[in-house]
Amino acid sequence: MTMTGRKLLRSGLLGLLLVLSAPVVAATEADLGKIVEFIRWGGVIASVPVVIIALFMLRMIDSVTGRLTGRFPHLRLTIQKVQTALRFLVYTGMVAVVVGLSIRLDATAMTVIGGALAFAVGFAMRDLVASFIAGITIIFDRPFQVGDRVSYAGEYGDIVKIGLRSVRMMTLDHNLITIPNNKVFTDITSSGNYGELEMQVPMDFHVGIDQDLARAQLIVREACLSSPYVFLGRPVPILVQQVIINNLVVFRIKARPYVFDCRYEKAFETDVHLRVAEAFRAEGIRLPALLRSEAS
Repeated sequence: MTMTGRKLLRSGLLGLLLVLSAPVVAATEADLGKIVEFIRWGGVIASVPVVIIALFMLRMIDSVTGRLTGRFPHLRLTIQKVQTALRFLVYTGMVAVVVGLSIRLDATAMTVIGGALAFAVGFAMRDLVASFIAGITIIFDRPFQVGDRVSYAGEYGDIVKIGLRSVRMMTLDHNLITIPNNKVFTDITSSGNYGELEMQVPMDFHVGIDQDLARAQLIVREACLSSPYVFLGRPVPILVQQVIINNLVVFRIKARPYVFDCRYEKAFETDVHLRVAEAFRAEGIRLPALLRSEAS
């Protein structure tokens, strides 16, 4: 092993011993003085244009992808995935360039910086580091993707951004929810479409036990298939179950159609319910609540 290699090995071991020796170590004035010696002040000044260029690139990426999404709506999910990857690359490249320009990363500098800042910075940044690592895990493990409609911790909406620190979700009430990346793996996440535009929209309808069940099933199926929001590339299963609701035996008709774009989930649901209600009324199919009121 060369002299440089031995120095690097000793530096690494020294840093590891410092990390394991105590929970909190404050940087001394002497250490801070040594750290200042390893800063390239010219590099710090040179880093300012790098940061400005990176911020400009991020804005350009958001602007271009926004226009492309509006022009090619059928490629929206693919464009948003590319946007996420490009933003991640810009952030990583900016940090690498700034550190390379501003700090002399030789063996001695690594020893001093590791010994003086390992605990102070590491302790303060533990949540950020955990979120950063979790963000990388999310990108590769992909429990969900940008554009997915998911349910998480009682919230339901679309994933609009996966960043280095957090995931952002836009709820159906247009509330922007920020979820730290390291919290994503502590709760169950349910994805309705998982990278696809189409998504299943479960809908339940109830009719009285003595009503024309076959006709009711046909009405529900026709309402689903005739809606302008339906995705005809998937089957539309119609299931029937006898249940008891408020001490009244009724038939539950469960429809499981797919909407062609998850953004129109509620519009699809509303359209089908209106069609079914109108057809039930025209065919004289009575709802359980009406039967109960007539019996009383």
